[in-house]
Amino acid sequence: MKTVVVGISGGVDSSVSAYLLKKQGYRVIGLFMVNWEEKDGACTAEEDYEDVKRVCNKIGIPYFTVNYTKEYYENVFKHFLEEYKKGRTPNPDVLCNREIKFGPFLEQAKKLGADYIATGHYAKLEEKDGKYYLRKAKDLNKDQTYFLNQLSQDQLKDVIFPLADIEKPEVRRIAEELELSNAKKKDSTGICFIGERNFKKFLQTYLPAQKGLIKTLNGEVVGEHDGLMYYTLGQRRGLNIGGKSGGTGERWFVLDKDLKTNTLIVSQGEDDALFSKALIATEFNWIPEKPKSSTFNAFAKFRYRQPDQAVKVTLAGDKVRIDFAERQRAVTPGQYAVLYDENGYCLGGGVIDEVIF
Repeated sequence: MKTVVVGISGGVDSSVSAYLLKKQGYRVIGLFMVNWEEKDGACTAEEDYEDVKRVCNKIGIPYFTVNYTKEYYENVFKHFLEEYKKGRTPNPDVLCNREIKFGPFLEQAKKLGADYIATGHYAKLEEKDGKYYLRKAKDLNKDQTYFLNQLSQDQLKDVIFPLADIEKPEVRRIAEELELSNAKKKDSTGICFIGERNFKKFLQTYLPAQKGLIKTLNGEVVGEHDGLMYYTLGQRRGLNIGGKSGGTGERWFVLDKDLKTNTLIVSQGEDDALFSKALIATEFNWIPEKPKSSTFNAFAKFRYRQPDQAVKVTLAGDKVRIDFAERQRAVTPGQYAVLYDENGYCLGGGVIDEVIF
């Protein structure tokens, strides 16, 4: 009997994944990761672990807990803070998958005798000629291949995604049929393992904020910001300049950040200056391998849940240029550009380093 260690989080997706694997005849072990600890109660790890215990006892599988708070802080959170210092908007969930869920977690699973590991991600994995291909899940609304774009062949080779061909309503139905305690638990949002919270207050704990001016493109001062790190391109809420007299009455949004002068650049209405024509990505990870052609057409996402966008890809050394068929709004440095082919296979992804207007 093959052994599968499931990364079980206390959520309904990983719980149903564990049940499905047991039903398929695997020996299933649940492994709960603690990657963030706080004394103020903002982290939900303790509540989640209670759900894990209830679910594993109900399904009838053993479970263990492992603490990766040091690894998470060193390999994910430090990078997260450094990106904010640079005025960029990072995506720690992508790094968390590469550095934790498919890193030390995989190593720990092997120590427990695992033949495979499994997670509750909505994604498909296919093997052909010794290579592993990542493909969009059946439930395109929940597909999470975007967050898995940095995984290597070694990380993918022993993975099972039990929810590859199951849609979310069916997952809920299975959980309710089993009378799992978390059947109606809402999906987690917020930063990977840190959870939902007042983001501004959270960042202030780690990064000193420096107030500065909010200006329009023509240099008119329209307000004061609390620190450039708190804003992202295209942001409309929280600018506190909506009542400015003499404006058009349209909503203001963030257009750019000037780190040298600590200035937040804003515009009113759907300003054309927010739309770009291309980007340069770095740290690109190719799945399953780097394309043989230096120029090719593909589809891309520049943020999670964005519909696929037609693009032209050009490889230039360790950089990847992605030209858009249609100009894109608020493409943000620090986020990931993830490429797909016409059949939903994830080609890989890289960090958006430069936006070309």
